[in-house]
Amino acid sequence: MAKEVRLGLIGFGNVGQGLAQILKESAAEYAQRFGLDLKIVAIVDALKGSVYDRAGLDAGLLLEKVTADGTLHGLPGEKPGWDALTMIRESNADVIVEMSYTDLKTGEPATTHLTEAIMHKKHVVTTNKGPVALHFAELQKLAKANGVQIGVEGTVMSGTPALILGRESLSAAHIRKVMGIFNGTTNYILSQMESGMSYPVALAEAQKLGYAEADPTGDVEGFDAAGKVVILAQLLMNTHIRMEDVNRSGITGVTLEDINTAKANGKRWKLIGSLEWVEGKLAASVKVQCLSFSHPLAGVSGATNAIHFSTDYLGEVTLIGPGAGRLPTGYAVLEDILAIYR
Repeated sequence: MAKEVRLGLIGFGNVGQGLAQILKESAAEYAQRFGLDLKIVAIVDALKGSVYDRAGLDAGLLLEKVTADGTLHGLPGEKPGWDALTMIRESNADVIVEMSYTDLKTGEPATTHLTEAIMHKKHVVTTNKGPVALHFAELQKLAKANGVQIGVEGTVMSGTPALILGRESLSAAHIRKVMGIFNGTTNYILSQMESGMSYPVALAEAQKLGYAEADPTGDVEGFDAAGKVVILAQLLMNTHIRMEDVNRSGITGVTLEDINTAKANGKRWKLIGSLEWVEGKLAASVKVQCLSFSHPLAGVSGATNAIHFSTDYLGEVTLIGPGAGRLPTGYAVLEDILAIYR
């Protein structure tokens, strides 16, 4: 008999819909393989509306409705007055999945949501960088005190298991340096510039494809990648750093001339997030670096992400995969839920 695991979702954008699609297609298989009957029982979304059914919502019906008119209004179990905190307190969810918008200055409102869920002895999974970059140590301490767990895999490289690899498989290998391509938008722009496109045209194309926001500052100035570097410092290097400790710059100063000169010399520009032990201190940076074509990260093109570990006992290890997207990030949530109950 599979154990019922009830999920309460805060936010039903791309990630929430990706998770719903995965459960629609594979929940029966997961019940058989992992002994977990995963059910969405509640959703609250500031724009789309809120629904709750303690016995479980139909993932297929949720997707049909949101595809049809962009909302959850009119569905059975609609809860017009519910917000995230009400859902946490009044639903029978075992796991709260926090997918609200990211704020790397305050971590709100996600930090409040996670704190409330933990205080109600519910496990939490989040794809939101804000609370993890800014408040992970406190949240982890609170979770331990309340006997629950926090899943954060989706905060760095979507469903590509960078954190699991670093925290589990490589934890005893003595990680000395981590460097990676943690922002698909900037990697896409640099790849397009290498094919001859100017920066403004490449940015406009990235926006058209949905890779870049209308205000692309978070991506192109390196803030998004810096948030991920802060998370990696805490989770892989066991060192607390702040956003302002990251030596950060973006890609806006890179010209076509820079790209072509590098290319002529067998090199390629990449926006690299990096952590390295230097004389007992952890140096953290996000900046454009000119990598030789032979470097494992140099060949990573388009919106793809990658992480490269330098270790004492295993040498160099590189992991490449999607760093965003509906299904990959939905899968990150699933990875964390399975890990909590494993």
